[in-house]
Amino acid sequence: MSTRTVLVTGAGRGIGRAAAVRLARSGWRVYGGVRTDIAAKELAAESGQITPVELDVTLTEHVAALDRVLPEPLDALVNNAGIAVAGPVETLSRDAMHHQFEVNLIGPLALTRAMLPRLRAARGRVVFISSVNGRVSFPFTGMYNASKYAVEAVADCLRVELHPFGVQVGLVEPGVVDTDPWHEMDEVIDVLEAGLDPEQRALYAAQFTGERQLVAKIRRNAKPPERVAAAVERQLTRRRMRPRVVVGSDARAILAMKALLPTRGLDAVWRRGIEA
Repeated sequence: MSTRTVLVTGAGRGIGRAAAVRLARSGWRVYGGVRTDIAAKELAAESGQITPVELDVTLTEHVAALDRVLPEPLDALVNNAGIAVAGPVETLSRDAMHHQFEVNLIGPLALTRAMLPRLRAARGRVVFISSVNGRVSFPFTGMYNASKYAVEAVADCLRVELHPFGVQVGLVEPGVVDTDPWHEMDEVIDVLEAGLDPEQRALYAAQFTGERQLVAKIRRNAKPPERVAAAVERQLTRRRMRPRVVVGSDARAILAMKALLPTRGLDAVWRRGIEA
């Protein structure tokens, strides 16, 4: 049996790195998308089964260059690269909104389209790393929520469109994961608030205070990225991929709340969380 091959985007840290390492240890030949030389060296040091590749999913030249690196066929693609543009929706610039969707949606879809000939040849699989935010909207992450909702919608579409070719498509939906962005969140909130004009800063002062308290509380229950990596591996190895795999008791609890509470009831939960 030949060695299975997979491209993992955003493999320089967090979930992507954990997934790349786990798959390599399970015998996969992993091509890990990274954006810096330092990340490439650190990732390569994890395993001889990992080949770092320069990949910013928003750059067409990086996607095109993969033709010179990746094998034919390719057994799997893990669309993990992503960012979170945070802040009250009113305060977000047009450029920030565009950037959120370029990284989380447009770039991954362009990459997926480029990889489809290889994936068809292997009757391969595509995993999108989504989030519980792809099914439940949280305040202060409006554009991130929107991008993940869009990822979910497109994955549902691709799952049907690619079925005739034997290409399976599935989502992994984590809750809070113990990655760098959560450790940097206090600084992010400080920068966001400082960047507002005085009028907006006064309008949202209480909500920023509440958000800081909420982040500290949520962060204590963050799950290690290896939990998400294990879910990715299961999606790539089970006979039939699941359309969605939820990771974390927090994510399951939030989805249960959405199912049980009326919309105004869920709104009240979020208001209590951020209104200091």
